[in-house]
Amino acid sequence: MIDVRPFSSLGAFRNEWLNARHHFSFGDYHDRARMGFGRLRVWNDDEIAPGTGFGAHPHRDMEIVTFIRQGAITHKDSLGNVGATRAGDVQVMHAGQGITHSEHNLEEELTRLFQIWIIPDRMGVEPGWGTKEFPRATGQGLSVLASGRTADADSGALPLYADAAVLAARMAAGERTPYRLLPGRAAYLVAASGEIRVNGVLANARDGVALREEPEVEIEAVSAAEIVLVDVRDGA
Repeated sequence: MIDVRPFSSLGAFRNEWLNARHHFSFGDYHDRARMGFGRLRVWNDDEIAPGTGFGAHPHRDMEIVTFIRQGAITHKDSLGNVGATRAGDVQVMHAGQGITHSEHNLEEELTRLFQIWIIPDRMGVEPGWGTKEFPRATGQGLSVLASGRTADADSGALPLYADAAVLAARMAAGERTPYRLLPGRAAYLVAASGEIRVNGVLANARDGVALREEPEVEIEAVSAAEIVLVDVRDGA
């Protein structure tokens, strides 16, 4: 199953500093058909104006992954962590027993990011935060940025308390990269930029592509593209 969800069909929220699109139900956007995908619960496509951001707010028992597409986001939390994650890089926050954090765009340009929430397999863990650089070269295939899987190929990725992985790739026009989706798994894929084909099905930039029961996946860049893929256990 390949289900392309056009960017124009996503939920939307906008105010004076935030322009957000929601792949799944979030905030005031509610669609019973889009309550998540497997253990993936939230995928928000946010644009944050310079000098603004999200003030301090709490989270609990959720794995929150932020992939920066443009600009940077500065994170500050109740554990004392402070750090900026820049374009192309990823940060992971384990909400666990509870954490309060803020995220601000302290840059002079717009920040664009994907924020992804994954339901953890372990509840009540110690909260935490970390960040990782994403390799910027094309032709390297999908790099594992964050993972809670046991696969040897995931060593060196930021840890997750979920049976899930977040992968990304930069692809030149015409480049193809394979991905194997194991039984009982689901994947959700978005091109941050560029057009792609997934097993021959066309998807434009920022469209969502939901994958189930597609054991052999081939992603082709129709134009230069940056892609993010989340592999999760299927079902509740």
